Amino acid sequence: MSTINLNTTTATNGAGIDVTSVVDQILYAERAPERLWQQQQTALKAEGAAFSDLRTNLGTLNDAVIALKDILGALAAKLVESSKPEILNASAQPSAMPGVHVVTVGNLATTSSYYTDAVTSNAAFAGGKFEIKVGAGAAQTITVDSTNNTVSTLAGSINNQNLGVTASVIRDANGARLALVSKTSGDPGDITVSGNTSGLNFYKSVTGKNASLTLDGISLSSTTNTLAGALEGVTLNLATAAPDTEVLLTIGSDQKGAEQAVQDFVSRYNSVISAINGQFATGGNASTAGPLASNGSLRSLEMRLLSAATHSMSGNNGFVNLASLGINMANDGTLTVDATKLHNVTSTHFAEFQNFFQSLTPTAGFAQSFSNTLKSLTDSTTGLVSLNLQENASKQSVVAKQISEFEDRLVARQKELIAQYSRVDMMLRQLPVLQSQISSQLDSLKKS
Repeated sequence: MSTINLNTTTATNGAGIDVTSVVDQILYAERAPERLWQQQQTALKAEGAAFSDLRTNLGTLNDAVIALKDILGALAAKLVESSKPEILNASAQPSAMPGVHVVTVGNLATTSSYYTDAVTSNAAFAGGKFEIKVGAGAAQTITVDSTNNTVSTLAGSINNQNLGVTASVIRDANGARLALVSKTSGDPGDITVSGNTSGLNFYKSVTGKNASLTLDGISLSSTTNTLAGALEGVTLNLATAAPDTEVLLTIGSDQKGAEQAVQDFVSRYNSVISAINGQFATGGNASTAGPLASNGSLRSLEMRLLSAATHSMSGNNGFVNLASLGINMANDGTLTVDATKLHNVTSTHFAEFQNFFQSLTPTAGFAQSFSNTLKSLTDSTTGLVSLNLQENASKQSVVAKQISEFEDRLVARQKELIAQYSRVDMMLRQLPVLQSQISSQLDSLKKS
């Protein structure tokens, strides 16, 4: 009786029992199966979280593999170097052909503009009309009357007509000027103002002219200072006119970008392998193991990644595996990069370097092969990681249901125990009174 707060003193002094404490102790003992389920639930949640983190890391690794696999990505990127970037610079698409080109910038494209004499701000000037013509377009007549005979209202009126120019008001110590700037640079945007009978005098400040340059001795003209298409896949950006200065443009593979793509892959691959290694116990101390230490699928996943990293091809001038590029595997499965060796490869054998990662014949290159492995591991329906997450979620659901149903039964059990021990409590509290009554009756019998 002492285990549930019942003792002989309680039974004789009318103190009753602590019903809540008694019921709690009984329920605690009956909760033993539930505590095991809760431990199992905690372990399952930890396993699920670990697999979710692994899926995220594999997704990040896949991004790095895609960068190596993409035939228009980092390994195909082109870099353009200019001998005089202050005169001319350029950018290139993967389709650009490697080579060296000579460019001379004769003059830059200009944007035509006009301005008027300064007048008093907001002061009305005489009405009349004038015509605006842009390039080879038709002349448009602007009528000046009481509705637009200030520089501000006239600017608004011109802008509302979409004439191919932008009108604005420029103010200084001398007053306000109406300014007209073409919306199109070069010859096609050259502005002509004629037939002016208004109270304003117009002056041409800039004539719209095309840019002129020579590319490998060929004369070119452009309405803008940005030329796309003169060289396939290359965009030229003219910065300064320098008709007597030759600029050398060197187009080649972006070695630094390609090497960085490899470094990114190695970094993300090592993050995944290190995370997997961290799940397993080390030094014989099981307390260091992660929640997936006993999961056979994790070991299988690691072996498949290690196998994918040892991908090899034949031929390719001897550049047949990662080691031949300066990327070596350590005993723990992680990779290290010999940056000097990798740079030498990209400098002298870039075609072989690119082919190792992106070859399609006769067998897939490293990036495609590794991508296939990742796809089989991370596929949303059949991938090893997804299957484990689905199984884990199913087990968590079963355990959660067991706990929920057990809790429902314990609620009913708790009510039953409270009622039962409340009756016991009442009996114990009434016992001294009954004992007194019996004693009195016995005393009466003795006297009689």
